[in-house]
Amino acid sequence: MLANLLTGCRIILSLILLYLPVFSSGFYACYLMAGITDLVDGTVARKLGTESEFGERFDTIADFIFVISALYKLLPAVDISMGIRVWIGVIAVIKVINTMYGFAVQRRFTAIHSLANKMTGFILFVLPFSFSVIDINYSAAAVCLLATFAAVQEGHVIRCQKG
Repeated sequence: MLANLLTGCRIILSLILLYLPVFSSGFYACYLMAGITDLVDGTVARKLGTESEFGERFDTIADFIFVISALYKLLPAVDISMGIRVWIGVIAVIKVINTMYGFAVQRRFTAIHSLANKMTGFILFVLPFSFSVIDINYSAAAVCLLATFAAVQEGHVIRCQKG
């Protein structure tokens, strides 16, 4: 219950992000709180013994909403190369194909919480805090490289799972 409440807070915080000026202190505070809920909801569920299939799916939905909200606000605000934008699109297509394939084969939405996916999520989360220190095109390329590996690995795992 508490873990799902934290996950729900991430969805609400993600939607609030859409109304805050990008790079404002309010934006960063809301962004940080949403990220913290992502870090702790799974741990809370495991510690309290309240893990569930619903919680896992709810977490995946909340992650998706958080990423889409952050990208919607951040991508127009940063000077990122067209190559990186295309690369992000390719990764998104791979993730959609993985999701569709997993649903078609297993008749349910599959969420793979691999180490590569978790590392990608963490580095992606930290990325906006690095904008003033590292050129966005270099840091985004590193994130895209890891995200590509994670997406391909995710597809492999989904294809190897028994339905």
